Amino acid sequence: MSAKTWKPHPLYTTIVETLEKKGPLTDVELYDLLKESYEGIGFGDLNKTLMRLETVGKIYVSAFTKAKRRVELVERKEG
Repeated sequence: MSAKTWKPHPLYTTIVETLEKKGPLTDVELYDLLKESYEGIGFGDLNKTLMRLETVGKIYVSAFTKAKRRVELVERKEG
């Protein structure tokens, strides 16, 4: 039995930082980038985190093609 440990950098923070650096991505591109840092991440984990971020208004996810979705940051108006 393997013991899971907490990542010092949460998945949702990494997603937001990646989108800030690279701009809008497809969910598949984002998943491929995250697999490099997070061993054992599944597409379901990504979907749950994307749903949470979309619910709180940090990102927007829209249909891109039949099998892909576009993930982008929501722009904040300052002032």
